[in-house]
Amino acid sequence: MDYYSSQITKLIEELSKLPGIGSKSAQRLAFHIINMPREQVERLSTSIMDAKENVRYCKECCTLTDRELCPICASSQRDHKTIMVVENTRDLAAYEKTGRYEGVYHVLHGAISPMLGIGPGDIRLKELMNRLQRQEVEEVIIATNSSLEGETTAMYISKLIKPAGIRVTRIASGVPVGGDLEYIDEVTLLRALDGRTEL
Repeated sequence: MDYYSSQITKLIEELSKLPGIGSKSAQRLAFHIINMPREQVERLSTSIMDAKENVRYCKECCTLTDRELCPICASSQRDHKTIMVVENTRDLAAYEKTGRYEGVYHVLHGAISPMLGIGPGDIRLKELMNRLQRQEVEEVIIATNSSLEGETTAMYISKLIKPAGIRVTRIASGVPVGGDLEYIDEVTLLRALDGRTEL
């Protein structure tokens, strides 16, 4: 039995499809949106549509951006000879919050996971290898998560890059095993970066 009108039920259903949003959270969000001023709802819906239509992958590092190059890749202040490889844009943001890393990034958009059927061709490894051939890079820091998938991906990348004579390091284990980078505090991330090891 439906407790609400079809419009409210539809809004709750759509919101509950978002990651991390259960039915109760979706309900709260739906009623909050309904009670918001019309202009605020219009700004929210416009920003969602604008993001959907204009956000794309940076042609250099594959992070999400609304320009051809993201602000980090476009900056001449960054060290373009050091590339940190991360699993997703949220991990990039976590390292940027430390304010201490001065290199650039490469976003894989996933990790190798044979159990889930995700192979090297399903993440942005080809783009990384093309980038390493085009640019003069001195170090690749692998900052994938400390999970089985993250470790598998790190070892695979290391085996691909090492023959090219580029230094390959891995962030230190200040990051707990099984932990996602986006949820880890800045101090722990800095310790992991400072204590990175050769692969």
